[in-house]
Amino acid sequence: MELIFRDDAYARSCTATVAAAHPGGLVLDRTIFYPAGGGQPGDTGVLRHGGAQVRIIDTVKGEGPDEVVHVMEPGAALPEPGTPVELELDWGRRHAHMRMHTCLHLLCAVVPGAVTGGQIGSDRSRLDFNVPSSTLDKDEITAALNRLIQADHAVRQRWIDDTELEATPDLVRTMSVKPPTGTGKVRLLNIEGVDLQPCGGTHVARTGEIGRVEVIKIENKGKQNRRVVIAFAP
Repeated sequence: MELIFRDDAYARSCTATVAAAHPGGLVLDRTIFYPAGGGQPGDTGVLRHGGAQVRIIDTVKGEGPDEVVHVMEPGAALPEPGTPVELELDWGRRHAHMRMHTCLHLLCAVVPGAVTGGQIGSDRSRLDFNVPSSTLDKDEITAALNRLIQADHAVRQRWIDDTELEATPDLVRTMSVKPPTGTGKVRLLNIEGVDLQPCGGTHVARTGEIGRVEVIKIENKGKQNRRVVIAFAP
């Protein structure tokens, strides 16, 4: 299956062919839709075929390593395998996820400690950190994030093999989600001079595209665990 979003997160539409249809949804031969994973929600949008339009209400991972299932709205008539279709993303929602996901990488660079959990939303997101100090300052973190955003750092991806990842375990910041291995290569998200770690999500091309953000709250979730919640600034 061709995962277009992996190489081009800005692709908003594409044509495809139905490979399989089952109660869980449709599997296509190629897709721009990101399946839920790593704290990032699955994409939504529409599928068109033969003059009909059906809403895609979620996108999830299938059974195979690169299989993506497009979950259709309840009661939708699904096209048969072999049917050509057109996909179109809910771009506003996806782009917000791209901006937020990239900003969470900046947050990793600003807050010390391993990441123990996280969730990406279209208006606010969070990361949980295992930090040695009980004090994190909202204003200081907000200022540091916006400095990195305004610096407009390039955001690029590169690939390493499983052996190189095993030899550099410090690349993995997230304790709750292990990077996908076993296929021979691992995708790294590189914010030049700021952050480098394994990630399979979708991101903006430069940090300036994120826009201003703010830390809206910091919660105590345990002895050393702190939840940092960010939102786009009004």
